[in-house]
Amino acid sequence: MPSEAKHLSVSIGRPPAEVYEFLVNPENLPRWAAGLSGSIANLDGEWIADSPLGRIKVQFVPRNEFGVLDHDVTLPSGEVVTNPMRVLPNGDGSEVVFTLFRRQMTAVMFADDAAAVLRDLQGLKDLLEG
Repeated sequence: MPSEAKHLSVSIGRPPAEVYEFLVNPENLPRWAAGLSGSIANLDGEWIADSPLGRIKVQFVPRNEFGVLDHDVTLPSGEVVTNPMRVLPNGDGSEVVFTLFRRQMTAVMFADDAAAVLRDLQGLKDLLEG
């Protein structure tokens, strides 16, 4: 059975290629994704981040020309959470879309998770437009 999903987005007044180049670099995660990463380092070819949940592994899909930034997050429990993410052209700027799936959590927890993602996306917008 499909999970409940929310598509969360933010418009950014920067060209899609610039937004993509910033986002595809895992070293930039701590600058905008507070809900995911307080710090990140490449250890033996894997991106390991310190998060509110503990140490996690972040793995993006390979670089591509389509603005796809899907990434898997391996939680300390070993559970892998797939996060679809895209940079889309929006006029002379960009739209960053993140799809949040409801996992094993209450409706309140899902709403809180969505609010955290929106805060991160707004931080990304502020950073790139600043």
